[in-house]
Amino acid sequence: MRRFIRLSMIVAALALVFAGSPASAQGKTEIHWWHAMTGQLNEALVTLAKQFNESQGEYEIKPLNKGSYPETLTAAIAAYRQKNPPHIVQVFEVGTQTMMLSGAVYPVFELMRDNEIKLDWNDFIKPVVGYYTKDGKLYSMPFNSSTPIFYYNKDAFKKAGLDPEKPPKTWQDVGAYGTKLVTSGASKCGFSTAWPSWIQVENMHATHDQPFATKNNGFGGVEGVQLQINRDFGLKHIGQLAAWQKEGLFSYGGRQGTADPKFVNGECGMYMHSSALIGGFTRNLKFDWGTAELPHWGAPYKKATSIIGGATLWILKGKPQPEYRGVAKFLEFLAKPENQMAWHVNTGYLAISNTAVRNLEQGYHFVKNPRQYTAFAQLTGLPPTPPAAMAGKKAAPAKPERVATPNSQGLRLGNFVQIRDAIEAEMENIFAGKKTAKQGLDDAVARSNGLLKEFAATHKP
Repeated sequence: MRRFIRLSMIVAALALVFAGSPASAQGKTEIHWWHAMTGQLNEALVTLAKQFNESQGEYEIKPLNKGSYPETLTAAIAAYRQKNPPHIVQVFEVGTQTMMLSGAVYPVFELMRDNEIKLDWNDFIKPVVGYYTKDGKLYSMPFNSSTPIFYYNKDAFKKAGLDPEKPPKTWQDVGAYGTKLVTSGASKCGFSTAWPSWIQVENMHATHDQPFATKNNGFGGVEGVQLQINRDFGLKHIGQLAAWQKEGLFSYGGRQGTADPKFVNGECGMYMHSSALIGGFTRNLKFDWGTAELPHWGAPYKKATSIIGGATLWILKGKPQPEYRGVAKFLEFLAKPENQMAWHVNTGYLAISNTAVRNLEQGYHFVKNPRQYTAFAQLTGLPPTPPAAMAGKKAAPAKPERVATPNSQGLRLGNFVQIRDAIEAEMENIFAGKKTAKQGLDDAVARSNGLLKEFAATHKP
């Protein structure tokens, strides 16, 4: 009996010890992260989460794929309304205005301040951080930032008698090169595009210094904003794409990345897509290929920088305050230059800090991997050829070849997911010959302006 009593006392004492030690009794505090990454990008994301989990003993990031970008955004909003949101959700750039005005967000600048974790926001690349900043304060954490670039099949170029080291610089070149590719039999079509609205409407307006919408592309407020894509430039560009579609030089392949097989399988010799495809293409393409900046129409249009795509990490309200300490620590982990560099090298997404970019330059990364330099040059205005920077030496300042303008800082529109759908639906009508460029773009603007008006009515100051 005495032994039994003594054993019971020991067990009770151990129970008290473990009760006072949550990490031992309950394991790490789980931080739930919903995202839209698939394939090789999902593998890179999971690796980041695993590295963070192994770097400390308090928190465990639990990534979960929730489908496409629109599906992930919709799922997160629904979960918040049901009072069961994830801690972190990855939202693509067109959801920025919706998230900012949703009332569901724990702004990143507040999160880091409340947890006394300091990040040097000034070290972040301005074209990236500016997109997600309001009144000088960062609302979401830049994560997988990209910009669209031009891909081309060097083997097909050689077969067509084109110089594989001289990709097209102008849209006039694209038409001429496409003709040679098709007539020589080097490829069935000249070129295709992914993400039709993002690349051929949103970024084409930005890189030609043309307004996409009034009120400084929506940065000036939500009331009275209207699209301007049916003006002279929009009609010129979309009208020419429609003409090339009819001639067989351009081959429309659908929304998002559904046109990828046209380039991957060698059907089209040229392709426009996100810089985030570099990682996957490096592993999977069976032919020699290169990258270049997006083509430009030339005078009278100014050559401006492109705008970003990809997504950021938004923190949702509704979780116990102590858990947000783990979220803040994870964002601090992601911002470290070594993690930014690894993410860029493995995926093709941009490193978001100037320190990480300088480290890549000094390590000859861009000289050895010029494909990954293209996006940085186009987004920041640097020359299209990577500088042969020497470690420990300062390179002479390069003359910018593109300029950043108010029209190239980005887009901040409400109901942007639906607006992009409306634009792409009308682009499909135009490319199918059902509508003229003017009729289709006029209809896209009318539908989009209605969506902007609806958004303004529900988000009055």
